[in-house]
Amino acid sequence: MSADLLPLLWMAPALLLLGLVFLWPWVHYCWLSLHASSLLTGLAAIPNGGANWQRLLQDGRFWQDALQTVRFAGVSVGLELGLGLLMALLLHRPSRGRGLLRAFVLIPWALPGTVMALGWRWILNDPYGPLNALIQSLGGSTYPFLSSPATTWAFTVLADVWKTTPFVAIILLAGLQSIPRDLEEALRLEGAGDWTVLRRLQWPLLSSYVTLALLFRLAQAFGVFDLIQLLTGGGPAGSTESLASYAYLQAMRFLDFGYSATLMLATFLMVLTLSLLWLGGMRWSGARR
Repeated sequence: MSADLLPLLWMAPALLLLGLVFLWPWVHYCWLSLHASSLLTGLAAIPNGGANWQRLLQDGRFWQDALQTVRFAGVSVGLELGLGLLMALLLHRPSRGRGLLRAFVLIPWALPGTVMALGWRWILNDPYGPLNALIQSLGGSTYPFLSSPATTWAFTVLADVWKTTPFVAIILLAGLQSIPRDLEEALRLEGAGDWTVLRRLQWPLLSSYVTLALLFRLAQAFGVFDLIQLLTGGGPAGSTESLASYAYLQAMRFLDFGYSATLMLATFLMVLTLSLLWLGGMRWSGARR
């Protein structure tokens, strides 16, 4: 057997599994988005000449949810990258008990999303949650945190950042530890401080790790469902509804599987476009350097 084919042979089981869990459902979604499959058709898939996509372009609720999803992803992922970098730099410093601290930091990420969402819903409960209890103990009055669009959206972002920042931090920490120590020591011998080391050495060498963390988190933020469904249910008045929540509603409440598949494909295309734009920008900036 050719030496060039040997790696493919070892990768074959993983590629087969990837095809089963990702490629086949994606192909099925593409096929289903070109068919009407709802209660009106008796749940049978009937070709409809792209009517689902025409409906999508004219669907005001889709565009509203798309804007809300982009805003949620942009703010939450941006905060997670900034806080994750800060956390990674702190965990990278030599200190006693560093291993235990790293394990402790991962606890929010290790929690199941449903447990985390229900926990935040309990914290923000009006009037019996711990946050309102604290406000009352300070002489204030209770506040319906999950009844106001502004505060509901802000706490949804906060809950997502709290859970997923450790994931970003661990990826960036791996990047920091891959940088040869002698390069940093050489810079410090020249009198460079922490900021100079970060700007001239660590940040340029972390670009591939930042890209990896960004792409993972971007896909997860665009597909956010359990947090929205359990914490806010998409409310109040649809102000926190995501594209995944809207697709779920179409499939499970209205049994319109064709349009639900179209919504999911549109979300996938948005994530793919943003990812390609980021990768293109990174390649262009690398070529300029």
